[in-house]
Amino acid sequence: MSSEGADSASIGPGAAYQVDAQIGFLIRVASQRHTALFAARMVEGLTPPQFAALAKLREIGPCSQNHLGRLIHLDAATIKGVVDRLEARALLAITDDPSDRRRRTLDLSGRGRAVADVAIQVAEEISAATLEPLTPSERVEALRLLRKLG
Repeated sequence: MSSEGADSASIGPGAAYQVDAQIGFLIRVASQRHTALFAARMVEGLTPPQFAALAKLREIGPCSQNHLGRLIHLDAATIKGVVDRLEARALLAITDDPSDRRRRTLDLSGRGRAVADVAIQVAEEISAATLEPLTPSERVEALRLLRKLG
């Protein structure tokens, strides 16, 4: 069956449910492909959340742990674990907020900035490899549609 047939068959009333024509399935398959590329190519053994934290700090500069978590869509427990692991690897400089002892300000350490710079270049290559099967206009459209879903 062509992909066009699978698409129309999966959405019509009374049509047989085809798991491989569903958005969740297709997103998971694409995500698995991207994850495999990321794991094979990313520097320093960074995980996607660790990379996102470093890249966002590189982009915006110092911020609170809570704010960083919100910016990269991680809950409080997950961002704490990410920050703890990055701090243990000397990739972050963390200071206590003098006006609120519960709040910590995160920034990249010198080593963290160097790692982030290299990792961002590699991430650009990973993104290009992930999107490689698409035409240039399809790449733009795919990213536009995924942003709309988020």
